[in-house]
Amino acid sequence: MKKLLNTVYVTSEGASLRKDGENLVAQIEGEPDRRAPFHMLSSIVVFGAVYVSPALIGSCAQAGISIVLLDRAGRFQARVEGPVSGNVLLRRTQYRIAEGDAGLEIVRSIVLGKLANQRSVLMRALRDHAGDMLSPAREAIEIACRRLELLLQGSIAQATSIDILRGHEGDAGRLYFSVFDHLIRSPDDELKFQGRSRRPPLDPVNALLSFLYTLLTHDCRSALEGVGLDPAVGFLHRDRPGRPSLALDLMEELRPALADRLALALINRRQLRASDFVVSDTGAVTMRDDARKTVLTAWQERKREERLHDFIGERAPIGLTPHLQALLLARHLRGDLDGYPPLFWK
Repeated sequence: MKKLLNTVYVTSEGASLRKDGENLVAQIEGEPDRRAPFHMLSSIVVFGAVYVSPALIGSCAQAGISIVLLDRAGRFQARVEGPVSGNVLLRRTQYRIAEGDAGLEIVRSIVLGKLANQRSVLMRALRDHAGDMLSPAREAIEIACRRLELLLQGSIAQATSIDILRGHEGDAGRLYFSVFDHLIRSPDDELKFQGRSRRPPLDPVNALLSFLYTLLTHDCRSALEGVGLDPAVGFLHRDRPGRPSLALDLMEELRPALADRLALALINRRQLRASDFVVSDTGAVTMRDDARKTVLTAWQERKREERLHDFIGERAPIGLTPHLQALLLARHLRGDLDGYPPLFWK
């Protein structure tokens, strides 16, 4: 059980949650009971098979504390609330800000976070592999870092519309992926990155990135549902039937740190090899079942690691990062925060 931003996250399957007076009590086998007063809570988020007593559900509904149920993979299942909810007002604000350029500052924060985290991935590669990296590759990465820094310090801060920010975000993405192949240390010639391809992925690296991005999108969608936001109405990504635009917005700043770095680690540590991928007759590349299991295992292990969240000043499991960012976004839309603080990964 972890309490962050007045939200309790219960990630231990088999845990039992009950009411004791005006307190939430979490019982986890082999551990002392943990308690949290109701007046200090705004929501409870549980992952997987966790028992929630009827008395606790009733008390939370009466106190205005929402209970969010996710499956063990983090997919949204249900949200339990009392008869009075602030979600209507929250979503009205979301829909209003999503019109035109009203969401300019939110989009600016998202793009700043994404570019800063892309630059962090490149800078880490320079630190880790500078000694065995060929000079042209090192120079190309250094140039990309400098250009990203210029975008961060100038163009992004000066942009006066969301369309301009979309253009800068696209330029940064092309720049970042133009040197991505230099970050790959695999001896397999087939594991070369020739540029981003999506539908379908045309090489193993793109197949791996697309799979990880799908997992991250699901986590972001669950996080937004959990705080009462509509995952289909975004600020950076335009609305499109069937597309979780706000989940894609939230994912942008997290992709470099959570997905790209894991993809590089799996390839560079040779946990994935060229033989783990299959090329179809149409040229689409997919992962074999065993490789997919390897990625899923690494993804879950990665999510259990803890890091310091700079804005809230506390350590939290990486898997809770989308939930914390979604909560910060909801607080900004409610007027509790002056701006949306993006995640800067160091």
